[in-house]
Amino acid sequence: MIPVIVRNMVTEARGIVRLVLGSVDGSALPAFEAGAHIDIKLPSGLTRQYSLCRLQEDAQYYEIAVLKDPQSRGGSAEVHNLSIGDSISISEPKNHFPLVETKRHSVLVAGGIGVTPMLPMAQHLQKMGLPFEFHYCARSPETAAFSSALEASSFADKMHFHYSQVAGSSRMDVVNVLSCHSNDSELYICGPADFINGVLQQAKMLGWPEGRLHREFFAAPALDENVSENTAFKVKIHSTGEVFDVEADQSIFEVLDTNGVFLAVSCESGVCGTCQTGVIDGTPDHRDVFLTDKEHAQGKLVMPCCSRSKTPVLELDL
Repeated sequence: MIPVIVRNMVTEARGIVRLVLGSVDGSALPAFEAGAHIDIKLPSGLTRQYSLCRLQEDAQYYEIAVLKDPQSRGGSAEVHNLSIGDSISISEPKNHFPLVETKRHSVLVAGGIGVTPMLPMAQHLQKMGLPFEFHYCARSPETAAFSSALEASSFADKMHFHYSQVAGSSRMDVVNVLSCHSNDSELYICGPADFINGVLQQAKMLGWPEGRLHREFFAAPALDENVSENTAFKVKIHSTGEVFDVEADQSIFEVLDTNGVFLAVSCESGVCGTCQTGVIDGTPDHRDVFLTDKEHAQGKLVMPCCSRSKTPVLELDL
């Protein structure tokens, strides 16, 4: 982990604060690419992931923006209670939501606080002279972080604001937006789980190939009502042959941790990809939103923090 200091805090919209995090001694922080996020270890011990919301103009600073979410498990409230001068620890940047290296048109779609990874994406695409359009969906300008900055940005002509509670504006016409580029574009989407799932469903119905659908969830959607109740199974460690019981009320990660098998875990809800583990044998019961539908079908990877097993034994590449 890297020690940093909260150098500044700015209210960007209703319930959203932007933090400027600086290195302790003014040295450069690790470089990152658009779409990256960092883990933040808060004073309480909680670890949370937040997207880096601007490309680095000064190498000693990172910026994140955090919505104070009443549905959160405490992390966002604790971030909002930080003060300028506080010390926290962060990870090096990780990128599970990168821009694809292509000259194809890019369609950026942000729902609410999902704008955070989209802003550096737009900055990069504009800098490289690549074609794109940016759709920002929110209730109103007062709840939309960076709306004024985006309106005045160098790519303002590529911005489309969709405000559901503003007269003269409206919700994004998903079918119209996606049907214009279904054969020649990459789609990037971030926001609430239901918002993402709705857009992705429309994209698939319009014939978008899954390989051109890129998404990042901030929180896992509620489990489908059709998902069966948890049942017990066994997890086997390939390197040692050890077998452990996973009860119906336990996660694979909890059992591994109890038995001294180290596995890096962060979000504990199948969102961030930190705990991604290979599967040697058995069929995972996927509960994550990180892996693609194709990866779910292949069954070669699993997220032990939340997923389970459809077979009596799940053998992991550990």
